[in-house]
Amino acid sequence: MKKLVFASLMMGISLGTFAQSKFPVVDKSSLDESYYPANYPILKIQDKATEPLLARVVYSRPLKNGRKVFGELVEYGTIWRLGANEATELELFKDAKIGASKVKKGRYTLYAIPEENKWTLILNKETDTWGAFRYDQKKDVARVDLPVQRTGEDLEAFSMYFEKNNGTIHLVIGWDDESVRMPIQF
Repeated sequence: MKKLVFASLMMGISLGTFAQSKFPVVDKSSLDESYYPANYPILKIQDKATEPLLARVVYSRPLKNGRKVFGELVEYGTIWRLGANEATELELFKDAKIGASKVKKGRYTLYAIPEENKWTLILNKETDTWGAFRYDQKKDVARVDLPVQRTGEDLEAFSMYFEKNNGTIHLVIGWDDESVRMPIQF
């Protein structure tokens, strides 16, 4: 009988402790990723992948929330983590050419310096970093200037995806009413 009472008491204490635990608040800037080829993990498990995995980008999606994005929230001429929270990372599964630079397969942080009519996209070898606070230009492996395209649409969530056009893969990056396309040649 004493064992039954003790076990019941311990179970009650355990449940009380568990009930007091809380999940963390959900971040508004959700983590997302995009692959080339698109939906590669799903295609792979379905044995429908017709191309090898070439690239993946992992990023957090900030929301516009009624704000003016470029020139205010994201300042012109200032290094930007290209998303929110942790800096965006691009993983290449094969050596590639980005702009005039040859880039070895591997994982890189992707930054941007937005201007009114162009963005400079930067691949940097320092990974697993938050924001752009510790950005070190000496660790850049590639830079490419890309013209800004005005989309005429209001994109609420920052987004990225890959598309193939004439044998070249482009990482398409968009937010608010702007987009840029970074060509990647494999």
